[in-house]
Amino acid sequence: MNIEYFISKRLFTAKEKNNSYTRPILRIAILAIALSLAVMLISVMVVTGFKNDISSKIIGFGSHITISNFINNQSYNSEPTGLKQDFYPSMNDVQGIKNINVFATKAAIIKTKDDIYGVVLKGVYSDYDWSFFNDNLVDGDVLNIDNAIRSNDILISEEVANLLGLDASDDLVMYFVQDPPRVRKFNIKGIYNTAMVDFDELYVLGDIRHIQALNSWGDTLVGGFEIAINNFDEIEEITKIIYDRIPYDLDAQSIKERTPQIFDWLDLQDMNVRVILILMLVVGVMNMTTALLILILERTRVIGILKALGATNWSVRKVFLYSAMDLIIKGLLIGNAIAMIFALLQKSFSLISLDPEIYYMDTVPINFDFTQILMLNIGTVIICYLVLIIPSVIITKITPIKAIRFE
Repeated sequence: MNIEYFISKRLFTAKEKNNSYTRPILRIAILAIALSLAVMLISVMVVTGFKNDISSKIIGFGSHITISNFINNQSYNSEPTGLKQDFYPSMNDVQGIKNINVFATKAAIIKTKDDIYGVVLKGVYSDYDWSFFNDNLVDGDVLNIDNAIRSNDILISEEVANLLGLDASDDLVMYFVQDPPRVRKFNIKGIYNTAMVDFDELYVLGDIRHIQALNSWGDTLVGGFEIAINNFDEIEEITKIIYDRIPYDLDAQSIKERTPQIFDWLDLQDMNVRVILILMLVVGVMNMTTALLILILERTRVIGILKALGATNWSVRKVFLYSAMDLIIKGLLIGNAIAMIFALLQKSFSLISLDPEIYYMDTVPINFDFTQILMLNIGTVIICYLVLIIPSVIITKITPIKAIRFE
């Protein structure tokens, strides 16, 4: 058995039970570590959940990578590009690609008996992946686009439906401003709600062949291609590879390049987390340092006796470091329990709600990344241990004779 660990357990366990002065100090130190770790874990789970949810919603509307005409068109009307491309319908020489689909967009106005509302019709084909809208569907069904028959079904957001007083299975008329103006009648097949208000208020999904007919493109032209990948962390690398493989008149842009303001805002959240982690670590370390110094001062006579019996300075320091680490482990266990209970309650019951117009979601998100949780626990233990070595240096200044006489 480790003799320093044995002495530490016997010495401080008995002391904590019998000394009414030491007991609250140790409990405060444990509580400080627990609360610091709980705040750090909750901050990481919330911020990573926030970033993941926002990213997945933006990608759901626009996919990871978009290939389109090189013309810098700031309007909502797509510029045509040829459907027949070497990379469509699959790009087998690029690893990590999950799906490729065609799309086109066109500005329109929805008119009801009492209201009008401007939207963007996003036309898709049978190769479109509906999993994102399936997850956010609140009424009806997603579109079932047949290769042979043009569909008049559309998918609108709950935001637009409420503004115009529409329900699933209702018909609506959509006007397209062009020369000459065109009108189309559609049927609402489904209603979605992603809580991304800026996007929900804008996009209506339908059959791309309506846009092809309205623009007189025929079936050989589309607005562009959307590419979904398996790993978001590889988006920049895959975007570069795709850009090198497409024709010179086409451009490949990642979702980060198309919506830089949102992803820059998300990156700022990492800075907030770093500040919280540093502050919480400082609080925890200061409390543990104070507790260790008090333990050393209370056991000055024991230090003198151990040194008189031949114990080295490092051996005596290890006795107190083992005791401090025991307190840290207890604090970590309590902190993990607090964070996990909060996270599970929030994920199951959405205890804390948010304004979707500001945060793009209606509840605080939670992301369970057990690798990050484990690394945060290990990092806390290592940092606390290394920092506590410094105040334990005071033990080397204590001489056996003066320590034994210490009252």
